[in-house]
Amino acid sequence: MKLVLDTNIYVDFGQGRQEVVDLIATRSTEILLPVIVLGELFYGFQKGSKSKENETRFRHFITGLGVSIIDVDEEVARKYSLVYSALSARGTPIPINDVWIAACCMSVGGTLLTRDRHFEQIEQIDKIILA
Repeated sequence: MKLVLDTNIYVDFGQGRQEVVDLIATRSTEILLPVIVLGELFYGFQKGSKSKENETRFRHFITGLGVSIIDVDEEVARKYSLVYSALSARGTPIPINDVWIAACCMSVGGTLLTRDRHFEQIEQIDKIILA
């Protein structure tokens, strides 16, 4: 399965959370990160006191697992419009970065792996929401 990782899953993986490590190891045929997740991670690295160490660890993760980055393009922007419109029509807003993450997931036909329950509001994507 194409697994699209949310920011919290990268953090969990880095901390060695067994559930996440096992799921990625046993269920993924491809691992993808939306560029929006990269922005969130880089922001966190910049704020922290171990910026260079965290960035090096991140680069090892990308190369070691062969992670692909999902860029924002016209197709993703159209998916964003669909997701955002559906959420607005139902009156169930979620954080805007997460709308973009869902749009990236839709564009590649992946399954989102996350801990954020508000993704339950997005019917257009397959997802695994961990507790």
